[in-house]
Amino acid sequence: MMPLLDCGGRVLDLSRPQVMGVLNVTPDSFSDGGVFMGADTALERALAMESEGAAVIDVGGESTRPGSQGISVEEELRRVIPVLEAIRSETSVPLSVDTSKPEVMVEAARAGAGLINDVMALRRPGALEAARDTGLPVCLMHMQGTPASMQDNPRYRDVVGEVEGFLLERVAAAESAGIPRERLVLDPGFGFGKTDPHNAALLAGLRRLASHGLPVLAGLSRKSLVGRVLGRELPERLAGSVAAAALATWNGARLLRAHDVRETVDAVRLMEYVTMEGCPVAETAQGGR
Repeated sequence: MMPLLDCGGRVLDLSRPQVMGVLNVTPDSFSDGGVFMGADTALERALAMESEGAAVIDVGGESTRPGSQGISVEEELRRVIPVLEAIRSETSVPLSVDTSKPEVMVEAARAGAGLINDVMALRRPGALEAARDTGLPVCLMHMQGTPASMQDNPRYRDVVGEVEGFLLERVAAAESAGIPRERLVLDPGFGFGKTDPHNAALLAGLRRLASHGLPVLAGLSRKSLVGRVLGRELPERLAGSVAAAALATWNGARLLRAHDVRETVDAVRLMEYVTMEGCPVAETAQGGR
């Protein structure tokens, strides 16, 4: 049984697959940079995602697209904190903060964030302690290199095994720092220091990551993998993104990070019905459509 995560007093039920809505309050994110800058616009988008079925909303103030250089703590706080404060009182779902900076983790928790989503897997100095002290669940993500360098010829002998080993090491580090295992989520980091074959192997091997009893997050929405495999530019990646989310759900992911919430929720619910709720597949195949 997957956990019910206590996200700052709001429950994220991962006993079933759920969708995490993406809310980037950045000028330069790869897909929606500059679209939701400002608390009013961000609140409008957050409410729309909640109505479309998002079980958690992930607020990010720093782009981690390939080649990005990062921003200061002060700038990230300036972008994120007013948005969290604005949407906390108007939404009922948990809020996540997408950050690697310990200072932002602490201030975001005070502003209403209920989950820490860290692409660095708490490797920055002070991050383990900051995350522990917030008392919030944490998503640990794998990334080879940094956003500035991660797509510079990434190499693996066994990408699934190496990502698995890294994430289990970070789980051990979190537990040693005083973060209970039941507060942890794993993310293989699709597109973060991986080629298309690496991403495909991770998608096919998600069950191996899920076998450790911790919920797995998959973030494939609008990624370059979808664009390159299908020959689609960003505005044309909806169908491929939804298909990738469905495959991830089929292979054991419990949290699907998505820009297009309504469509992804539909795909996840259909996969849930077929794989987890005892759909009478055999009878359907024999007797109708």
